[in-house]
Amino acid sequence: MPTPIALTIAGSDSSGGAGIQADLKSFAARGVYGASVITALTAQNTQGVTGVHDVPPEFITAQIDAVFSDLAVGAVKIGMVSRREAIEAIAAGLARWQPAQLVLDPVMIATSGDKLLAPDAIDALRLRLVPKVQLITPNLPEAAALLGEQVATSVGEIEGQGRRLLQLGCGAVLIKGGHGQGPSSTDYLVSAAGTLALAAPRIATKNTHGTGCSLSSAIAAELAKGADIETAARNAKTWISGAIAAADRVTVGHGHGPIHHFYGINPA
Repeated sequence: MPTPIALTIAGSDSSGGAGIQADLKSFAARGVYGASVITALTAQNTQGVTGVHDVPPEFITAQIDAVFSDLAVGAVKIGMVSRREAIEAIAAGLARWQPAQLVLDPVMIATSGDKLLAPDAIDALRLRLVPKVQLITPNLPEAAALLGEQVATSVGEIEGQGRRLLQLGCGAVLIKGGHGQGPSSTDYLVSAAGTLALAAPRIATKNTHGTGCSLSSAIAAELAKGADIETAARNAKTWISGAIAAADRVTVGHGHGPIHHFYGINPA
């Protein structure tokens, strides 16, 4: 039986909690082989981002072509792309290789609040990548930024933004509720079939670094294994909730620490 393979196209997190590093951990935790295309190097830790070094677009292209010319990629997760030129290179590479499953996590703001996406790249993201993908996974602030609207504060507003994001051409939208309030952290999967609420208890922990990256990567891993989007989202939500619940067992850094990607494998 062929080994399921997922590819992450994203930025590197030097502290290992988010970005490429979190994506590869998530793939491994979900039983999928992970490959990577690095779009940027970041100097960051659990307390914030101190620098971003962008990879030249032509080298992003070289990485994409190297991976797809050899590996049978079942799903692709696209994360941090901070410049329009990088987005154009990714869009062209995906058009050339035509992967079957694409998940876009429009990373614009780090957990620490640092902005990771240049303003002139938002239009390129909206026009060049969103229409190509089966699923986008913005959090509440990112969904609002993609639409040029205020952050949604009610279920009705969240569903409305989800439907308007669908009009940009993607197959489905998962609006992540981690930035919301209340005892439950609810994500909303919006598609042509309607809206599905995926709820889990909100967990009191400061160790949430890389949560969004890891959830979208877990969905991509499930898609690489052959799941449909609803099943992939459900499985990923269950897994990420467990990883957050176990996060305080991992002692890393002095700020927002990482989740426990391997809680089901390594009990420590």
